[in-house]
Amino acid sequence: MLSIENVKSSYGRIEALHGVTLHVDAGEVVTLIGANGAGKTTLMHAISGVQRITAGTIRYEGEAIGQRPAHVRVALGISQVPEGRQIFAPLSVKDNLLLGAWLHRKGDFKRQLERVCALFPMLEAIWNMPAGALSGGQQQMLAIGRALMAKPRLLLLDEPSMGLAPNLVDQILSAIRALKNENLTILLVEQNARAALSIADRAYVIETGRITLSGSAPEIQSDRRVREAYLGI
Repeated sequence: MLSIENVKSSYGRIEALHGVTLHVDAGEVVTLIGANGAGKTTLMHAISGVQRITAGTIRYEGEAIGQRPAHVRVALGISQVPEGRQIFAPLSVKDNLLLGAWLHRKGDFKRQLERVCALFPMLEAIWNMPAGALSGGQQQMLAIGRALMAKPRLLLLDEPSMGLAPNLVDQILSAIRALKNENLTILLVEQNARAALSIADRAYVIETGRITLSGSAPEIQSDRRVREAYLGI
């Protein structure tokens, strides 16, 4: 579904991605593991069209999209849940969700809203609350729900458990597993490497803008370097 070949991206004169190559097959959950500043979010932004690439190719379902604007990529079926959630704080929970369906605004939202509420029942109980008044966990659920309203075939999840209490992390991970069971294709960036590897099919390790290791989730989890650097073993 997604093929990235030798992608480079820079912030001014500073190159953040140095020829990244990876792929995500349809129905897979693939996780990207790395330390702060390794280039994980830059790569996610490059895929969604928020960050410009300076070299290489990004293909989605066989189509080169590396120079396509972000809104076109959403229309093609790519949705991103950004790091830090970035919900629209003054708007209600419902309005945040409806904004996620903007490109499908002529359609019937009911089925998508029901899907999101089935995944996160808590949201229905706070339907009319301003999003800025929600807890961090509720905001993360809302951010994921908003992305799902766009009917994605590829979901980019950037640090979904960041800053959340352990019980809320478990809820978010359960939701990701549920989406996996629906065969939604997911690229997951997550500093909680143990949790990410527990739900992923495959994994890549990125260090200073370069992919340094790849393999199945069990292979990566058992690698000595990963265990020492990211799993604390």
